[in-house]
Amino acid sequence: MSNYTQLALHIDGEWLVRASGGGQPVTNPADEKTLGELPLAGVPELDHALAAAERGFTVWKRTSAHDRYTLLRKVAVLVRERHERMAEVMTLDQGKPLAEALMEAKAAADHIEWYAEEGRRVYGRVIAPRGPSIRATVMREPIGPVAAFTPWNFPVNQAVRKIAGALAAGCSIIIKGPEDTPASVVELVRCFTDAGLPAGVLNLVFGRPAEVSAHLIPSPVIRKVSFTGSVPVGKQLAAMAGMHMKRATMELGGHAPFIVFADADIASAATVAVTLKHRNAGQVCAAPSRFFLHESIHDQFVEAFVDKSKALKLGSGQDKATQMGPLAMFKRVEAILRLTDDAKSRGARVLTGGERLGSVGNFFPPTTLVDVADDALVSFEEPFGPIAPMYRFKGFDEVVARANSLPFGLSAFVFTRSLKTSIDISNELESGMISINHFGLALPETPFGGVKDSGHGSEGGSEGLDAYLTTKFVSELGQ
Repeated sequence: MSNYTQLALHIDGEWLVRASGGGQPVTNPADEKTLGELPLAGVPELDHALAAAERGFTVWKRTSAHDRYTLLRKVAVLVRERHERMAEVMTLDQGKPLAEALMEAKAAADHIEWYAEEGRRVYGRVIAPRGPSIRATVMREPIGPVAAFTPWNFPVNQAVRKIAGALAAGCSIIIKGPEDTPASVVELVRCFTDAGLPAGVLNLVFGRPAEVSAHLIPSPVIRKVSFTGSVPVGKQLAAMAGMHMKRATMELGGHAPFIVFADADIASAATVAVTLKHRNAGQVCAAPSRFFLHESIHDQFVEAFVDKSKALKLGSGQDKATQMGPLAMFKRVEAILRLTDDAKSRGARVLTGGERLGSVGNFFPPTTLVDVADDALVSFEEPFGPIAPMYRFKGFDEVVARANSLPFGLSAFVFTRSLKTSIDISNELESGMISINHFGLALPETPFGGVKDSGHGSEGGSEGLDAYLTTKFVSELGQ
């Protein structure tokens, strides 16, 4: 398609439209038409990227924090100028509504600017010595070349966090973008190169994921690994990184509880719930996916949730009226059908959705389930789609135990008017992020990350920059 991006790898300052790994078609999930051909990196391109990142790190770590800041600010300006183009191609290959794509692309500039500013504030410290003529200092330095792996559901949002964090700290980076949704990442990287980033500092590759990770992570060039994706793959990459003593940030899957207490503002809770559950067709790692409702307000909340879900307009993301687009790939349709059918077989009732829409495109409507058994697959498998199971609870201790019962711990949402309940549940929930009475996650200045099987380390906030820094202690005796 003429309005789709020319797909390419970017290595050592050059764009490569062909690669030794062959090619892969990229399709539009709304109509299943082919958009373009993506070149896949083989060993020669990966080795080229490693050598480039090693050279790029030598240049970039010696670039002053102020000069890195200045360049990143230029990138942010370009992203704002080009965010509509980024959003257009993101909607084409990922499927999300154009309005959501526009917000994601424009927000990338905020992340770049925040990291640019924070990168000027990498401070060490001086330690009081125990003897005369001794100076003891702690220095913070960039850890080295980074291998980063980003997912298909938020192609710009996830890539920019890793790129901006690494570059602000003084690291070079090889980023493996998502093969199913590559175009907006290509457009993002183009902003960095057009702003004058030195060759080799930022390299973009696509390829067969297992082959790329198995080649990059063990390389002695790579000093840090950052991955966003599923729990099973994250555990494999974390084990590989640990085997080679590489620092790692793992932002993995979730199964977020959404808890509504009896005293909550039900209308507000339902509005937030529908927005968060069906944003990006539910393909969000931090989306609410287990709805625990106090028994006294269960029916009231479900009625409001169902009404708002039915009102959502489904369609192609290119249609400005669309509020929910298709799932990004057909295997997600199959996964949601499997979870729905299993829940029904165990006694659940379907109040909305439950079946694929049409025979062209990966459309699946908002699906609401009630009377869901605790042993249903949807109760403990991350759904990653527009399916909302509802559960009743009676008291505080019960809902905390049920919310914490799974190995996930990425995000959690709570609605209550009680300050005591808010404080108490904040202390008790096993989650890396908790949002109470609103959605307050994923801003540039706030840490984003989970606990337990949902990973370790954070992106965003000062913690996100710390992930790309190492500590050096120097003790010197004056002579």
